[in-house]
Amino acid sequence: MKTPRDVDGDELAAFLARFGYVITRQAGSHMRLTTSRNDERHITIPRHRLLKLGTLNAILR
Repeated sequence: MKTPRDVDGDELAAFLARFGYVITRQAGSHMRLTTSRNDERHITIPRHRLLKLGTLNAILR
């Protein structure tokens, strides 16, 4: 599947909310999302207008 190229931080946070992630804090232009499914995990997402492709791939991985 091809990675979309027009995703911003807020859209990615909304997408990850479907998988149980919730925004636990925000500092400046970055959001921290946490999930408690299986094991507690944290993801930091920049709240930029468009995410770079490498950044988006790293978050999704």
